[in-house]
Amino acid sequence: MTPALTWARLRDLDCTELEGAADGWGRSSNRADAARDRIDQQLLTGLRAEQEGEAARAAVARLRRLGRNLQYVYTECGLLRTTLNSLAHELRLQQRALAEALDDAAALKFTVHADGSVTYPAAGEGLVDGAPLRGGTATSNGAPALTPPSGLAAPNPHTAKAQDIADRVMRAVRTAAEIDWRYAGILRRLKAEEGLQVPDSTWKDAAGDAGAVREAAGAYLADAIPSDATPAQRRDWWAGLTQEQREEYLAVYPDRIGNLDGIPALVRDAANRDNLQLLIGKLEGRDDDRSVTQLAGLREIDRQLGAGTRPPMFLLGIGDEGNGRAIVSFGNPDTARNVAAYVPGLNTALDEDFAKMDLKRAADTARGAQKYDHSSVAMVWLGYDAPQFPDGLNSADVMGGERATAGGQSFGSFMSGLSATNSHTDPHMTAIGHSYGSRTVGAATQRDGGIDGVDDIILVGSPGVGVDRAEELGVERGHVFVGAADNDLVTGAPSKLQGNMAAVAGPVGFLAGGLLDRDGDDLWFGKDPASEAFGAQRFHTADGPSLVRGGFAAHSQYFDVGPERDRASADNIAMVVAGKSHRVKLEDPR
Repeated sequence: MTPALTWARLRDLDCTELEGAADGWGRSSNRADAARDRIDQQLLTGLRAEQEGEAARAAVARLRRLGRNLQYVYTECGLLRTTLNSLAHELRLQQRALAEALDDAAALKFTVHADGSVTYPAAGEGLVDGAPLRGGTATSNGAPALTPPSGLAAPNPHTAKAQDIADRVMRAVRTAAEIDWRYAGILRRLKAEEGLQVPDSTWKDAAGDAGAVREAAGAYLADAIPSDATPAQRRDWWAGLTQEQREEYLAVYPDRIGNLDGIPALVRDAANRDNLQLLIGKLEGRDDDRSVTQLAGLREIDRQLGAGTRPPMFLLGIGDEGNGRAIVSFGNPDTARNVAAYVPGLNTALDEDFAKMDLKRAADTARGAQKYDHSSVAMVWLGYDAPQFPDGLNSADVMGGERATAGGQSFGSFMSGLSATNSHTDPHMTAIGHSYGSRTVGAATQRDGGIDGVDDIILVGSPGVGVDRAEELGVERGHVFVGAADNDLVTGAPSKLQGNMAAVAGPVGFLAGGLLDRDGDDLWFGKDPASEAFGAQRFHTADGPSLVRGGFAAHSQYFDVGPERDRASADNIAMVVAGKSHRVKLEDPR
C-alpha cells in the first residue's frame, strides 16, 4: 500500500500475505505461551517443592523473570497477529465494496477509468426530438461532467447510476487508504524494548502490556461495549457509532462484537471470521485433548467458509469457552422473511463431527425451506455447553436441567437479537430443538418474556421439554410441532419418577414408577411432547432402524435428506420453517 492508492491496486491487493504474516506471529505467540506454562506449571512447582536454600531462591527468581519475559513475547506477538488479521479484514471489506461497484458498472456497460471516474453511454429519449440523450462521465467529487438538463430535456437515466458507482469506487479507495494509514501507526507502536529485560513500565496488568500497545487502536472503547444491554439497545448503539469507531471495534475486539446479540449479521460474520483465525492460531501447537478437538472443529468450519456454500454461510458466533461455541447460519438472517435456529443436544461440542454433521443439518434445512419460500434461512446454534456423557447416561449433566436452563437464557437472548436486526416488520421465526436441545428450547420459553419473535417451535427426538402442555411454550395453539420416530429410544425415555424409584428400589422401583404413570406419557423431562396430553402437532417421520439394526440411528435421522433416506421428517421441518405449516403431513399422537 502507498499514498498513491488506486482502485486497481486495491482490487489486486493480496490480503492473504497479511494473514500469512499474522499466522507466523501467532505461532510465535503460542510457543512463548507454552514455554511460560511449562515454567509456571512444571519447573517452578517442582523447584519449590523439592529444593530450598539461596541457590534455589535465585533459580526461582530467574525462572520467574524468564516467565515474565515469555509472557511479554506472547502478548506482543498476539497483538501483532490481531492487528494484521484485523487489517486484512478491513481491507477485504473495502475490496468487497469496490468489487460490487465494479460489477455494477460492468453489468451496465459503464467504463471505470484509472482515476475512478465513470463513463456512461447515451440512453433515454429527448423530450423534443426523441433522440437518445448523450452520455457523459461521472466524477468522484459528486458533480457529473454532463451539464444539468433544462426543463425541456429529460436526464440520461444512466447519470445517477454512474455517479453512485463513481462515489462508491472512490469511497472504497479513500477508506482503504485511511485504514492503511491508521494501521501503520498501530504497527509502529508494537516495538519491544531493547535487550533481554522487560521493564515494569511496559506492563499494565496480568494481561501484559496489551492496554498500552492497543491504545492507538482504541482500547479505551472496551468499556463502552453494552454487554448488559438488551439486543435492541445494542443494535441502536452500533447504529449510532461512526464508521471509524466500528472499524476500531472490529479490529481490536472481534470476539466481543462477533458474539454480541443485536449486532447486524454482516458485522458479526466479519468479526467472527477474523476471530476464527485468532482462535485457530491460539490453539495451534497445543496437545491437550480439548484444544486438539476444538481446533479440528474450527478448521473444518474455516474450510467450509473458504470453500463457499449455497446458501452462503454467516458465522454469527465462535468461541472456545467450555465445550466450544459456534453459530452458523446458511443465509442472511437479517434479510430473510423466514428464520430458523436449530439447537443440538446431547454430546454436541465444537469438534469436527459437529462442524460436518450439524452444519449439514442446518444447510439442508435452509435448502429445503427455500423450496417453499426462497426467503428462508436456517442455522445451527451451539451457544451453550450441551451435556456430555463420557461416564455414561447416568451423568448428572445429562439427567439434570441446569445446562438447559443456562442455555435457554442464552438462546432466548440470541433470538431476540435476530428479531431486533431483521429488516422485516414481522419475520416468521422458528425454534428447533433436537434431543436435549429441545429441553433447552423449552427452558428458553420459560425465561422472562419467552423467546422473542418466535412463531413456531419444532421438537424432534425429545426426552421432554420441562413443561407438560404445548400451550405453556408461548406460541399460538397449533404452532408446536413434534417429530418422534417409533424406534427413537430417546423419545421413549423413562420418566423421572421411574428413574428415582429405580435408584431406591432397583428394577421393582422402576416397574412401580411405570405403573404410577397411568397414561404412559411421562418422559424424563416432563410429558411426552408426542403424546395427546401434551397437545402438540405430531408430524410424520420414518420409523428409523431398530436398536438391533441401527443402534441409536433413529435418534439422528430427523434432518436426513439423502436419496437413500425417508425425507418425510426433513420435508415437514422445512415446510414449518418456510411458514407453510398447513402443508405438513401429520400423524396421530401417542
